[in-house]
Amino acid sequence: MRTRTSALIAGAAGLLLLLAGCAPEAPHPAGSSGSAGGASDDTLTIATTTDVVNFNPLIGNSRSDYWITNLMYPHLLSIGNDGKKKAELATKWGYTDTTHGYYDIRDDMTWSDGQPLTAEDVAYTMNAVKQDAPAGTYYGQMAHFASAKAVSKKRVEVTLTQPDTSVIDEIGFWGNVVPEHVFQPAGSVAKFANDGSSGGWVSAGPYVLTSKQVGQSYTLERVQHYPLAPGGTPGPAKVVYRVFPDVNTEILALQSGEVDLIANALPPAQVKQLQNAQGITVQEVTGLGYAHMTYNMDNPDLAKLEVRQALAHAVDYDAIRKVVLQGQAVSTGSSPLMPVLKDYYDPSIKEYSFDTKLARSLMEKAGYTADADGNFPVRFRLIYSLQDTVTASWVQLVKDDAAKAGIVIDLAWSERNTYLAQTNAGDFDIYAGNFAIMDDPVTNFTLAYLPKGSINYTHNDDPTLNDLIEQASTQTDTAKKISIMRKAAKLVHDQVYDNVMYTQNLYFAHSSAWTGFVPEPSELLSIVNPISVSSAHKR
Repeated sequence: MRTRTSALIAGAAGLLLLLAGCAPEAPHPAGSSGSAGGASDDTLTIATTTDVVNFNPLIGNSRSDYWITNLMYPHLLSIGNDGKKKAELATKWGYTDTTHGYYDIRDDMTWSDGQPLTAEDVAYTMNAVKQDAPAGTYYGQMAHFASAKAVSKKRVEVTLTQPDTSVIDEIGFWGNVVPEHVFQPAGSVAKFANDGSSGGWVSAGPYVLTSKQVGQSYTLERVQHYPLAPGGTPGPAKVVYRVFPDVNTEILALQSGEVDLIANALPPAQVKQLQNAQGITVQEVTGLGYAHMTYNMDNPDLAKLEVRQALAHAVDYDAIRKVVLQGQAVSTGSSPLMPVLKDYYDPSIKEYSFDTKLARSLMEKAGYTADADGNFPVRFRLIYSLQDTVTASWVQLVKDDAAKAGIVIDLAWSERNTYLAQTNAGDFDIYAGNFAIMDDPVTNFTLAYLPKGSINYTHNDDPTLNDLIEQASTQTDTAKKISIMRKAAKLVHDQVYDNVMYTQNLYFAHSSAWTGFVPEPSELLSIVNPISVSSAHKR
C-alpha cells in the first residue's frame, strides 16, 4: 500500500512521544457495561433484512454477517463516538518502535467449548489472514503487517514491513479473533465456510449460534461466562435474528411486538413517527460514515475527468438532505474527511454546486454533442441495494436531475447481497451506497483510493494521491499528517474519485420494554454490538 524509508529513524522518537500521550482506556471490567439487569430467561428478537452470507468473520461483508459473527468472535478494540479506539479483548496496545507493535489481552476470556482464549489465537488469526488473503476489510488493513507472535499467554507482538502509524489500531478494531483449534485444522481461512456443518460453532462472545433457517431466522444462545457483560453473564438467554423483506415490514413487526429491536437504521421519514409511537424507544447513534457515489473509471467515458465532474454537478445535494433525509444529514463539503473528524476536516473544501448548465458545458468539453432531445450519447448504469430505502429514494433524484443535464442514468437495484457482489466485481458504472465506519483517515484512503484498496470502487490509480497516502502512513507528527491528508482529500474532491454526499447520525428503534443498550457509533455497531446486546434486559 505504501513505502517510505527516509526520516524514519528521526521519526521514531516522535512516535514514542505520540504513544505516550495516547494511552488507551482501561478495559471494561466485569459488570461495568450498561444497567445491571442480570441474566434472565428472556429472548431478544432482532429484525434484519438480509441473510448471512459468510459465517466466517474473516471474510464476511454483509451487515447481517457482521451483526451475528460479532456476537461470537471478539475484537481486540472497540470504538467511541469520537472515532477513538477503546479496549475490548485488548487491555493495552501501541508501538515499541516504528516497525513493532503489541497487544496485551485479557486473561479471563474463554471459548464456548472450554478452551481458553490466548495470545496464540490472536497471533494465529493475524498470520492466517495475512497468508490466506481472505476478501474483506480485515485483510485490507494488512499491507504493512509482516507477522504476529504470541510471546506469552497475554501478549502479542506485531512486526511491520515498514512504519505505519494506523495499523495497530485498525487491525485491532476491524479484525475478529477466531479459535486456532477450530480454524487451523480446516485449512485456509479464506475458504473455510464455518457454517456449523462440522459440529456447530465455537464462540468467545456473549452468544453462540445454535441454528439457522435461511430466509427466516438465526438463533444464538447465551454463553455462561462473558466477562464484558454485567455480572459476567449476558442478560438475554437467547438472541434471535429474524429476516424480513424490507424495513416497513420490520417496523410493523416491532409495533406488533413480534420483534424487540430493528438492527438496521430507520429511514429518516420514519423517525418522528416512531418517536411518537407508544411502546417504542428511538435511540440516536453517532454516525462515522457517509453516503456517496463512485464512478467506475474502467468505463472509458467515466475515465474522463470532465464527465465525472459533470455528474457531480448534476446532483442537488441540498434537496436530497432536506427531502429524503428530512434534515437529518449534513454536508461534508464533498470531502471524505467528515466534520466528525474535527482535526482532519477542512472547511475550505466546498461541496460540488448543483448546476446543470455547468454539467452540460463539461460534457461538451469532454467531446460529446447532445442530440435533438438534448441528451448526450452516453448512459450509465447505477446500482444500489433495494434494502437501503434511503439510497433507493435519493438515486431517483440523481437520475431525474442528471436528465436535466442531458445525462441518462439507468437505475439497477438488487437485493443487498447481490448488490455487494456486483460492487466487488466492478459490475456497475455508478455505485451508490454507504460506508458505515470511516474512522481513520489514512486507513480509509488506503482502502478507498489506492490501486489495490479493497473498497476502491472508482478503480483509480493516481501516483500523486498514492504518494500522499504513503507519506501520511509513516508520518508520526500529527500536524504534518493532517496537512498531508487534507491535500489528499482536496485531490479526491477535485478529481471526483469519490462523490461524498452527506454524513448523518442514525436512529434505531426498539421496544420500550427493553433497556440497558450500550450504543456505539455506526450502523454496524449501533445497539447490536456485543456489549450492548449482552447488557440488554427487560424493565
